[in-house]
Amino acid sequence: MTTHAPAGLFISFEGVDGAGKTTQVERLRNYFAGLGRNVVVTREPGGTELGVQLRTMLLHGGDIAPRTEALLFAADRAQHVAEIIVPALERRDIVITDRYLDSSLAYQAGGRELTVDDVRGLSMWATGGLLPRRTYLLDVDPQVSHRRLTHGEDRMESAGYDFQRRTRQEFLNLARADSARFLVVDASQGIEAVWNTIRNDAGQLLGGAAASTGIPEISEISGIPGVSGDVRQTGEHSS
Repeated sequence: MTTHAPAGLFISFEGVDGAGKTTQVERLRNYFAGLGRNVVVTREPGGTELGVQLRTMLLHGGDIAPRTEALLFAADRAQHVAEIIVPALERRDIVITDRYLDSSLAYQAGGRELTVDDVRGLSMWATGGLLPRRTYLLDVDPQVSHRRLTHGEDRMESAGYDFQRRTRQEFLNLARADSARFLVVDASQGIEAVWNTIRNDAGQLLGGAAASTGIPEISEISGIPGVSGDVRQTGEHSS
C-alpha cells in the first residue's frame, strides 16, 4: 500500500561535527523565508522539551552503552517526529533539521559498530518510516572538521579520529545506497561555494515540491509515510 506524506517539504543536513551544517541550515532557512514560505528549523537530539533532556544525557553524560545510546536517540527522534516534524508538514511548512536518522546509522552503526540493520530498524520504527525529501551530506575529512570546532568537545566529538573516520565513511555509504535522497557536498570548500550548491538544488527542489506533494510517494509504515531512494556529489573529496 502506498500513500502520500503531508504536503510540506522535509530536508535534513548530515555530516561529522564541524562540517558546517549550522551555517548552511540558517542560510537555507533565510532563503526559503525570503520566498514567503513558512520554515521550521529544528535539530537532533534536542528538538523538543524531552529531547533537550535526552541531548544532555547523550552528549554530556558519562559512559553510555552503545545499545542504550541507540535507544535514547530513537526516543528523541520519535518525539521529534510526532511533536514537531509531522505537524509542520501537515501545515505545508518547510522543515529543516540539523541531523536526523542518518546520524544514528552513521554514528551508532559506523562509529559504535552496532549493526546497520538493527539501528535502521529501530529508527524506522521510531519515525514511522518518515524520511526527508532531501538530505544534504556535508562531507569533510574529520581532521579538517575538528579544527573548525570552536566550543568545548562533547562526548561524540571527543571520541577520537578513528571513530570520526568510520562515521564519515558510513555517511558516504548511506549516500551511495540512497542517491535519490542524498546530495553530497564537498564541505572542505568555502562557505559560499557550499551554499551555492545547496541553493541551486533547493530552488529545483522547491519547484518539484510545488508541482507534487512536497514528499514523494512512499510505503506507509505505522500510519506515517516516508521515502527512501549512485551518489550525486558536488565538488571533490576522497572517501
